[in-house]
Amino acid sequence: MLLERLYDEDLAQASYFIGCQKTGEAVVVDPRRDIADYLALADKHGMRITAVTETHIHGDYLSGTRELAAATGATAHVSGEGGADWQYGFAAERLHDGDQLRVGNLVLQARHTPGHTPEHLVFTLTDGAFTDAPGYLLSGDLVFAGDLGRPDLLDEAAGGLDTRYQGAKDLFASLKRVFLTLPDHVQVHPAHGSGSACGKALGAVASTTVGYERLYAWWARYLAEDDEAGFVAELLEGQPDAHAYFARMKRENRQGPVVLGPLPALERVEGEALRARLDADEAVLLDARDAAAVRAGSPAGALHVPGAAKAASYVAWVYDPETEHRPLVALAADAEAAEELRAHFVRVGVDALTGYTTTLDGLDLAPAETVSPAALEDFVAATGAAVVDVRNRTEHAAGHVPGSTQLSGGRALWHTDQLPDPASGTPVVTYCQSGMRNAVVASALRRAGHRVVQLEGSYAGWSAWQQQPADAGAR
Repeated sequence: MLLERLYDEDLAQASYFIGCQKTGEAVVVDPRRDIADYLALADKHGMRITAVTETHIHGDYLSGTRELAAATGATAHVSGEGGADWQYGFAAERLHDGDQLRVGNLVLQARHTPGHTPEHLVFTLTDGAFTDAPGYLLSGDLVFAGDLGRPDLLDEAAGGLDTRYQGAKDLFASLKRVFLTLPDHVQVHPAHGSGSACGKALGAVASTTVGYERLYAWWARYLAEDDEAGFVAELLEGQPDAHAYFARMKRENRQGPVVLGPLPALERVEGEALRARLDADEAVLLDARDAAAVRAGSPAGALHVPGAAKAASYVAWVYDPETEHRPLVALAADAEAAEELRAHFVRVGVDALTGYTTTLDGLDLAPAETVSPAALEDFVAATGAAVVDVRNRTEHAAGHVPGSTQLSGGRALWHTDQLPDPASGTPVVTYCQSGMRNAVVASALRRAGHRVVQLEGSYAGWSAWQQQPADAGAR
């Protein structure tokens, strides 16, 4: 048996390539939408992908199940559980509790484990060449290393009303009925790692075991004591903000993401040609330099995503394909760097990158408006500015600039009604922890028409200024 984990650091998302080395057949579980890595693995190992499946209707990224099935001819398998409201809208084989998916000598058995979502499945994996008992679990968003999939996303991102409480109870039941009935030695391979918004305390290790989680996970004592009420209360406490784009991911993944197929080469456009498109409002420039460079000067109306490493995470904060239909042109070092950006963008359904530029020569650059911590109070008094903390609510609760309100970066563009009317000219002073998230959000709000003033040094800078002695001349 071959089992390879493909981990996307951008979205903290794991997918799995599992192959039978005797027959050369393989299955991919929870693929992302840019599928080149799966095709390369199949070629490397001389295997053919015959099946593709996913654990649930994902909310944080766009599934590659349809894309990979279309490219390889593999059969797509999705959950048929969850009731009428949680049925997929595209053609695929339906899996129910206890159904088996055979790939050569390997057997994946689907188990219905609602809680994170109503239709959620996990897959036990048995290597039939050695045993008839499962030794592995593809746990999806049921169990992570040290944590559990959050049950509140349907409320936070999909328009649910207090579904979190039933979801938490369902999760408790799924742990009892499925997870904790497995032997301690079973290896657990989750769909997310540290940094994912699908839980509140995910571990950074790639895998865990049933026995380890049974002994040491925060939730273990509640299951041991059959304390459902205590479990529900702790599970729902302190979950991070859900990004607004999650709602779009849920809708598109349920209906079936558009199959991209082979993509055309990105067009290189620079100088007067680029300026003409921007002046005519026929394209949106995406500035992929670091935050400091963008603050020093960027074209008016440009959006900011700081490089490819977190491009999927941040482009979905600043570009909503449901309301913005102009194509993107990215500032990138070369064609290869631009293609890397596009690969990240399609993971969150931003398919609008059509071109790139290697230079800003010929474009007018304007520095970002900023205010120092020392001048903030006077600036607010003089202008009536709203001070907005774009960090998560848990960060805000731990300490914030006095008088600021919290509106996390992944929600800001969808909740501009909570900000001063742009027509009033009232400034919005924004900050995050160190300044990177702030620069991303500020670019989106400026393009939406707001006068945005960035707090120099963000919260870290403000905190350092607060700690200076009053007689040091800085306060």
